[in-house]
This record gives sequence, structure tokens and C-alpha cells, in this order.
Amino acid sequence: MLEATLVMLGIGGVCGLVLSIASKIFYVYEDPRIAEVESALAGANCGGCGYAGCGAAAAGVVAGKAPPSICMVAGPESALKVAEIMGVDPGSAEPLKSLNECLGGLRADDKYLYNGALTCAALAALWGGKRVCNIGCLGLGDCIRSCRFDAIEMGPEGYPVVDEVRCVGCGACEKACPKEIITVRTMTQRLLHFNQEDDPLAPCQQTCPAEIDIPRYIRQIREGDYEGAVHTIRERNPLLLTCGRVCPHPCEDYCRRGIVEEAVSINQLKRFVADYEMNSGKRLPIACAPETDKKVAVIGGGPAGLSCAYFLRRLGHQVTIFEAMPELGGITRYGIPEYRLPAKVLDWEIQGILNLGIKAHCNKKLGQDFTIASLRQDGFDAIFLGIGAWNDYQLRVEGENLDGCWQGIKFLSTVAAGKKVDVGPRAAVIGGGNSAIDCVRTLVRLGVRQVYLVYRRTRKEMPANEVEIEAAEHEGIKFIFLAAPTRVIGDENGKVTHLEYLKMELGEPDASGRRRPVPIEGSETLLEVETVITAIGQRPDVFFAEKDPDLEKLEITRWNTIDNDPETLQSSIPYIFTAGDAATGASLVVEAIGGGRRAARSIHQYLSGEPVKGPPKSLRKRHIPESLFSDVTGIKKSKRTPMPELPVEQRLDSMVEVDLVISEKDALYESGRCLSCCRLCYNKELTREDETENFPEPKEEDSTETGKTEEMTA
Repeated sequence: MLEATLVMLGIGGVCGLVLSIASKIFYVYEDPRIAEVESALAGANCGGCGYAGCGAAAAGVVAGKAPPSICMVAGPESALKVAEIMGVDPGSAEPLKSLNECLGGLRADDKYLYNGALTCAALAALWGGKRVCNIGCLGLGDCIRSCRFDAIEMGPEGYPVVDEVRCVGCGACEKACPKEIITVRTMTQRLLHFNQEDDPLAPCQQTCPAEIDIPRYIRQIREGDYEGAVHTIRERNPLLLTCGRVCPHPCEDYCRRGIVEEAVSINQLKRFVADYEMNSGKRLPIACAPETDKKVAVIGGGPAGLSCAYFLRRLGHQVTIFEAMPELGGITRYGIPEYRLPAKVLDWEIQGILNLGIKAHCNKKLGQDFTIASLRQDGFDAIFLGIGAWNDYQLRVEGENLDGCWQGIKFLSTVAAGKKVDVGPRAAVIGGGNSAIDCVRTLVRLGVRQVYLVYRRTRKEMPANEVEIEAAEHEGIKFIFLAAPTRVIGDENGKVTHLEYLKMELGEPDASGRRRPVPIEGSETLLEVETVITAIGQRPDVFFAEKDPDLEKLEITRWNTIDNDPETLQSSIPYIFTAGDAATGASLVVEAIGGGRRAARSIHQYLSGEPVKGPPKSLRKRHIPESLFSDVTGIKKSKRTPMPELPVEQRLDSMVEVDLVISEKDALYESGRCLSCCRLCYNKELTREDETENFPEPKEEDSTETGKTEEMTA
């Protein structure tokens, strides 16, 4: 017994010794972070991430082969924990979401019949697919079959619909789609995407300077998803309340319904959902990317600066706005009268932007209160210049400095600041743009008995918005066309008494395409007035560039605008970017908003250490030729919803808002007029019988253009 015990102890000792030696020889180290990362994942071992299980996914993260957002189930909180464990940029922890950008489906015409394998991959291999639209959805559902989370289904219109709640952003659908219509993007990637030549875009969206997905938000209104519509607009434009009131809606000029009748009232629908949020008693949440350690100074709190600051903050950067005026808003506050854009509305909208964590300092002027050098010393990594265009052009005629003479923006900003303006019983405004119209309508509200608008061309050539011109006519403004002011006359005390102008006639067209006014000799005419306001345009004031040695290399154009790359908006100084009126001269508010977002994209690239370059195949300020039609068939005509407005007799004694918001009933009706256009297809409203009756069959030689079907068996 003793011998057996000793033998067993000996064998055990030898085994222990062998195992000890083996552990030293064959030891495999496991990074302790793998266990930490695995504990931060969902533990579902679902395989949705592409790895065999959570342990394998954690090993992939530690090895640098997988991002912190690898787990499709646990969500952004898990991704942030993983990023913290790994000590990497949390910006990469944003959740991915799938998005179907094509809404064509069954609407798109066929160029041949297909009887082959019922997969998108097989169909795409045959001439790119059967649809006439070369980028359209094929509709056979490869993306649906690839999704392990039941987040995609085929909609009734024949295109896949993504359930954003169920979508985990695994990317399987994107890999399965042979036409690259299903995309998987983070919020940052969506914010930074600009219109490109290969995108499925309606003509209205191509035209919008802010590139808002117009068909999408109108469809959301039609479905009663008002909050969704607000989010869609806000992904491109943070000033939807403002634009809903002052935008001249160039998008409506390219509305397909407008080809055969009145265009959809796109801007009224934008205002409807914008006012819906403001009047709902709550603010809809606005998501921001995880914090970065980068700081950006935005100089100018107008629409371009506010837009740039908004998008930079959503991208995770720290932003501080420096504004020369007492309050933020720029030209929207000091150049647009209260009867068009009430201050309380603007205040509400700006506060929503600041609530994202943006700092703002007012009464701070570049070149006086701070310099570019001081900003750099304070740790700002990039600078955006959105200083606006506050210098009015002068008439350069005798007497324009007499007492009673004003310049347009100076006059409007003085009134906006609540200061008293002595205008007298008669006044004349020189100009034909929106600022001139704002001046004459403001004068009426200040009690001026007779207001004239003096313009050197005809009504047809006036650049002001047609609705504003009509409103001025309704309010009793007297228009004097084909009149070129030659001098302002005053009394012995230097006060204005008359405006002298020369009558004109139209000659040959000039470079702008408009007929050039030609003076009629001996036609001098005196207009008895006590106030003369010149509103013939503005340009930026770039005085600071001459005083700041850090701006010696900042290139200024002959129009006093800041020169930049039109695609990236980067100036001649790499860390300085610019947009809005400072770069373009006086332009539309929505142009400034779109420019602010484009500049934010470039600044984000600069801060991330990436090359600063525009989007590939950029569509900036251009249209996709094949999407522009000369005729639109299959449309039932319907009356456009008129804009409700305050009666003239109720609005002339105050600055109360004139244009009102449409009702919910009218919004639902107007959204139903939208054809939900895409690149080529749109919703046809007539039955085939109606269409045959109203529209003749195409000729045989036109069969290719009309998408007439030819049978082909694959």
C-alpha cells in the first residue's frame, strides 16, 4: 500500500513538472482588453456583425480589424464603452442605419420584359436591369433576403422600405444591392452627403440650394408624420422657420407638376411643419456625434454662420460664434422686417441651435474686439468667416448725402433695432429687389402717406419675389418704372425736397439677358418727397483684412467678397473657410444656409486630417439633364393652395406678420398634389383610359424615349 502511494505521488510530481515546463513553453497571452470589450457587447452571439460570436468580435476590435461600433445589437452605448476601453476616437462609434434612396419601384418604365432568375443580381447583369432608369431599384428583394433582422420589407409601391427601429446597420443589404441604392451610413455621413450626378434626385431637390429631400418630407406630411418631416428638413437646413417665411422657393420653378399647371406649394408645406414644431410646446431632439477635441470659431451669426455652427456641432466639434451686432440672426434679423419674419420666431429658432451646446458672443467685431491671431492663440483649430454683406451700394449722384437720404440696409436695421426714424409724409425708394420692396412696405407701416418705388427697368425685370411685389401693390405703393435717378434736391437747410429722375426706354439686351435701359433726353422729372432710400444692392465690408497681418494672404475679389474654392469654400488661408454673402455677395438666405453646410463639411475634413475636397461627381448648382422634362403626362389638374394672409386693412398700422400658415387640412391636400418625383419616374394620377383620352399614343419612332416595352427573354 505504501509502495503504491509513493508510486502515485511520483507520477503526480512528474506530471506537474511536465505541465509546468509545458506552460512555459507553449504559453499563449490573451490581451485582457478582449474580455473587457466582450463584456461591453450584447452577448447575443448572433453573428450579425460578421464574426462567429461576441468573443471573436472583441478579438477583432482589439486587433484593430473591427470598429468600436461592431455590435449591431447593443447600440451606441456599447460602442462608446468599447471606444473608451480601446482609447480610440469615439466619433467612429456612431450607429449605422440603412437608407433606401430610390422611390421609383413599379413607377419606372420597363425597357424590356424579363423572365430570368428572380434576383436583382441576375437582372442587373443583363444591361443593368430592365428599368429605363439606369440607377433605379430593380425590386426583386435581394436586400430583403439578406437582412437577418427583418428590418426591410417590400413596400406596396414596389421598392424596399427600411424599418429604422429594427435596422442595426450591419451592411448586409448594401452588399446585396447590385445598384448601390441601399446605403448604410452614420448620421455624420448623412449630414456630409451632397447631391451627386448618380443620385436618385427629383428636379426640385436638385434645385434647392440647401439640397433638402423635398419629396421625402412632403410624403411624410401626407402620411401625417410631421415630426419625421421636420427631421428630414433639418438634416439639411436648421432654419426651417425662417426659410418657410422668406425663401423665394426656386425649387418650385422646377416642380414637374408646374410644367402642366401650378407647381406644388413646397415652401408653404415647409412652413407648416416648422410651425407645427414651434407651436407643439416641445422641441424635437437633435442628435449630435460624440465629442471631438476640435474647436471652431464662427465669425458672423447670420444664416451662413448659424448653419455652419449647427452642422459642425452635430459633427461633434466645439463651436463658438462671434457676432458684431447685439443679437444673432444677421440679415434675417436686421434686414428682413418683422411683418415677414417676427423676431420671436427667429429667437425660438436660434435658441434651438444654441441648445446643442454652441457658445455665442455678441457685440464682438473682428478687427476691433478680437483678431484672427487672438482666436488662434485661444486654441481654435479652424475659422469660418460669415460676415455678410452690410455695405450698401451708392447711387453716386448729386445730393445723396442730404438729410433725409438713407441706404437700404441701414434703414431696415435701424427700424429693426427699434430706433425712431423721421421719414416725413412722402418717400421714394430706389431699386427693384427684395430689399427695396422691404423698404417701401416698411415705410407704409411707419405712417408714410405716399410711397414710391423708382426702378430703371420695367416690372417684368424686377428681381424681387413676385408675391412681394403683389403685396406692395395691394398696400398702395406707387411704382415708377423706367426711371433713372439723376440727383437729390434739398432746401436751404440741407433737407430733401425732391428726387429728380430721367425717363428711360428699353434698348438691346445686356449681359444678364435683360433689355438695357436707355435714357430719353430732356425727360427730367421731379418727384416731391422728404425721404429717399437707396436699395440697389450690398457688398461685404472687408476692412479687417487690411488691418490684420494674419490675413495678408487672404484673397479678396474685385467685388469685395472673400475668394474661395467654390466646391470646398476653403479660402487662400487653409484654416479659414467662408460662405454666404461674404463669399457670394448679397444672395438668398437659403443659399447662405447651403453654403454654411458645405463649409462645415470641408472644415470637418480639415479637422480630421483628411484632404479638403468636394464630393465626387458633385452636382452643385447643376441639374441632371435626363430628369428635366418638357411635358408630364398622366396628371389630373388640381388647384394650388393659396397662401393665407392678413387683410390689408388689418396690417398697415403695425409690424404684425402678414403671411399666415396653411391649415392641416390644406397641408394634407397640398402634399397630395406632389408627384413624389425621382430622377425619371413620378406618380401618374390618371387611369390608362383617361390617359388614352387626354394624351395621344406616342409615335412608333419615339418608342425608345417613352419606355415602350420590347419583349426579351433572359
